[in-house]
Amino acid sequence: MAPTNPQVILLKEGTDSSQGVPQLVSNINACQVIAEAVRTTLGPRGMDKLMVDGRGKATISNDGATILKLLDVIHPAAKTLVDIARSQDAEVGDGTTSVTLLAAEFLKQLKSYVEDGLHPQTIIRAFRTATHLAVNKIKEIAVSVKKDDKQEQRQLLEKCAATALNSKLIAGQKEFFSKMVVDAVMSLDELLSLKMIGIKKVQGGALEESHLIAGVAFKKTFSYAGFEMQPKRYDNPKIALLNVELELKAEKDNAEVRVNCVEDYQAIVDAEWNILYDKLDKIHKSGAKVVLSKLPIGDVATQYFADRDLFCAGRVQEEDLKRTMMVRRTRSNCVYTIRKPGFSATAHTHNVCVCRYNFFKGCPKAKTCTIILRGGAEQFTEETERSLHDAIMIVRRAIKNDSIVAGGGAIEMELSKYLRDYSRTIPGKQQLLIGVYAKALEIIPRQLCDNAGFDATNILNKLRAKHAQGGMWYGVDINNEDIADNFAACVWEPSIVRINALTAASEAACLILSVDETIKNPRSSMDGPPGGGRGRGRGRPHAH
Repeated sequence: MAPTNPQVILLKEGTDSSQGVPQLVSNINACQVIAEAVRTTLGPRGMDKLMVDGRGKATISNDGATILKLLDVIHPAAKTLVDIARSQDAEVGDGTTSVTLLAAEFLKQLKSYVEDGLHPQTIIRAFRTATHLAVNKIKEIAVSVKKDDKQEQRQLLEKCAATALNSKLIAGQKEFFSKMVVDAVMSLDELLSLKMIGIKKVQGGALEESHLIAGVAFKKTFSYAGFEMQPKRYDNPKIALLNVELELKAEKDNAEVRVNCVEDYQAIVDAEWNILYDKLDKIHKSGAKVVLSKLPIGDVATQYFADRDLFCAGRVQEEDLKRTMMVRRTRSNCVYTIRKPGFSATAHTHNVCVCRYNFFKGCPKAKTCTIILRGGAEQFTEETERSLHDAIMIVRRAIKNDSIVAGGGAIEMELSKYLRDYSRTIPGKQQLLIGVYAKALEIIPRQLCDNAGFDATNILNKLRAKHAQGGMWYGVDINNEDIADNFAACVWEPSIVRINALTAASEAACLILSVDETIKNPRSSMDGPPGGGRGRGRGRPHAH
């Protein structure tokens, strides 16, 4: 009798391992669940989601990246869609819902082919070819706007910002906010740093009461007695930006001090006061009229400045200090010791609703600005801030990449028609798979129709016919339940938004298709394995 092969134990007992076609189908199904969570938020008629965390804090949003971040997804394959939504948000700011829907639709259309045994590498090769063709087509048909004509460029930027805001909670005020966003971005330097635009939320008042400050504004910080005696307006003052704590440190509480007589103890106390007053004297002699510090400014220092007609504010946020540097005519870093401060423009305090704000504005060389947002509920102002962030990112991208395409599903339908025509010119499986890619692109106009309550089948049939006749920019007309030339209707967005969305969605779909086995380690017990070793906590899922 032939000896039997001994059993080889490779993985720890309790390890969950799944592989093959069932594993691929399972991953695709998980991605469909992710898409269902954000599907209804797409477009001007999209709905919002209300999410409540473990502490009871409620967040209302229709931003795809925000929703997926708050969902706390644990499925390893579905996390890929969360990652591409975040990358889209970081790269171009808008299109986070679109990129998630596209990736999920690619996988949905491929599910039957995977179940029939078509090899994933064949699919991946076809999808990469289709993505390359689609990106080149976008670059070919995108309309470039000349930067020489400043008025035309500004109109372009306002239209792009309005299109981004069209699907947000503040769509009713899109004209008002699109001009504000363009003004904010145009006030920056060539780098267009997002950190140089401050957004401050003030509850109370109407949205139309929001305004843009060409400079820095920050909320009044905690202050001691003597603050009200300080002047509240200066013209062209010197400003000292500090990272120094201007209050008694009480070093005797932090160290062991041995004294033999009262005079020695008094010397220690006097030394503390001398250190503080030495700092205050240097600030006063420098000619500074406004003193801002990242660290606290105590009651002694506050009264000292009040007696000498200086204004001070402690515990100022670091981002506000950095933006204040940009207002100054002489750029310098935040000082860690008392040095000669620089000049600035008008500095004054002003009441916004029930809050007091400090303003630094009027400098012609300022490369920073602040948006004061008004609104009712906290959730509403937070969603307004997220909406403005998307619009600001879109305007930044439109300045750097001055080519635009029509939105409302127009570019997706044109790419779908182009790829269908191309697929008929090639033989084999590639023809079928590129056709699948073309069909999946129709999810964007279809979902726009579904969210608006339109007959999606009828609208898509009209769009297919119009694009076949050469109507390149025709897309969904949300206002009239029909199709329209969205380029003529000024529904514009930067071409980089669509290019990034297509590339990220295709790469995510290919990545998920390339995973054929998932190995999940079991939880390690606190007692650990025999032999005295202790477990190292919960195992992480690994994909191969």
